[in-house]
Amino acid sequence: MTSAYEPNPRRWKALTVTLVAGFMSLLDVSIVSVALPSIQHGLGTTPAGVQWVVSGYALAFGLALVPAGRLGDAIGRRTMFLTALGAFVLFSALAGLAPSTEVLIVARLAQGISAGALAPQNSALIQQLFRGAERGRAFGFFGSTVGISTAVGPVVGGLILAVAGEDEGWRWIFYVNVPIGLVALVLAARLLPRARGGPRGQLDLVGAALLGTGVLAVMLPLVLAEAGGLARLWWLFGLGTALLVLFVRWERQVAARGGSPMLDIALFTGTPGYGTGALLGMVYFVGFAGIWLVFALYFQTGLGYTPLQSGLAVTPFAVGSAASAVVGGRLVEKWGRKLTVTGLTLVVAGLAVTAVVLRLAPPHVAGWVVAPALLVAGVGGGWVISPNTTLTLRHVPVAMAGAAGGALQTGQRIGAAIGTAALTGVFYLVLTSSGRDFPVAVSVAVGGATVAVSLALVVALVELRARPRCPSAVDGAEQAVPDVP
Repeated sequence: MTSAYEPNPRRWKALTVTLVAGFMSLLDVSIVSVALPSIQHGLGTTPAGVQWVVSGYALAFGLALVPAGRLGDAIGRRTMFLTALGAFVLFSALAGLAPSTEVLIVARLAQGISAGALAPQNSALIQQLFRGAERGRAFGFFGSTVGISTAVGPVVGGLILAVAGEDEGWRWIFYVNVPIGLVALVLAARLLPRARGGPRGQLDLVGAALLGTGVLAVMLPLVLAEAGGLARLWWLFGLGTALLVLFVRWERQVAARGGSPMLDIALFTGTPGYGTGALLGMVYFVGFAGIWLVFALYFQTGLGYTPLQSGLAVTPFAVGSAASAVVGGRLVEKWGRKLTVTGLTLVVAGLAVTAVVLRLAPPHVAGWVVAPALLVAGVGGGWVISPNTTLTLRHVPVAMAGAAGGALQTGQRIGAAIGTAALTGVFYLVLTSSGRDFPVAVSVAVGGATVAVSLALVVALVELRARPRCPSAVDGAEQAVPDVP
């Protein structure tokens, strides 16, 4: 039997350390984009090689999430967190030292696997360390970290390149992770609880293989879209769907015979709010994650902004998201799903106005006049990611928190890949057909993001109607995993 929950006195300090590590891993999804010209110049990288530097990380990140979450549930989240963080620091250093494109790509793939192993431990540790209203606050800080890391990557990358120089500045994009990661590693070793893992049983290797190959088949054409991946690899979507159907059938069989499935499908069918919350997150990330490359292309290619100026132009979204996510963490227990409905409504309104403003505003003031609309969208965004994570995971047993958090984030990564490929494709298509009219192209692409977020709003409204009352966070899912002194 598990012991009653007793608050860990160092839980907030432990959370701070895990969020710093999570910020680094998520920042590396977007920060490298602004350094691609520097990498091409420094290593003589081909366009295809550059594509793998960016996409390889995102692909490996998505593939590692669920297996790593399940391992954390089985062997202990502290062990998995320290292992993944140590590997991330090591491969960041290797990426910075890379003498060739091939070494850089290998380092980035290893970095992505390490980051993907790290991510589900963050949400699982919040499940383990916090209860009730405190858990909502903790997820508020987590959501703020996700929002800021996604939005400020271009700003941080631009600053590093401005200080370190264009020729070798790209190396410092990776080097900066090393000192921060080492400090976080030492602090995490001191602060994270030595909790026992759950029942280990036999690892579901067949399930891991089916899920991994299925996700790979779905994501590969998307992350390679700019290099013609959709045209060449479209057939992988059918293969990936078939593999994921086989994965679901296999997991049900494993669970039926009393085994330890990689991901218990009952989470989606029997855990209140989990299935709809995961769907909401995936659809939202189609619009949320898909617009950043579109903005970068518009401001840098269309208006001639520097990477730093381009990043600063979208900073209002990050500022609004960071502020509201912290507040949202305090409101989620009282408002429940109404909070995400409110947030999604603000995001839809903000992006819709952004699309109109960028279409009509004179180009030389576009970065300024779009700031209020992006701020509104950012405030709404802060009330989406962290509250949805809290509501989606609130009834998940702590013993399954790693796998559940990994599956939730896998959906978000797939959504991000779809959004980036689709919205960038729309941008280029309209740009070509309109005679390189950048305002029209960015307006249509941001309009597409608005549609995606509107679909997420529909999912939230359906969930709100199905569960109008905010259930108590203290239920059977709150059983504690005891700390070992």
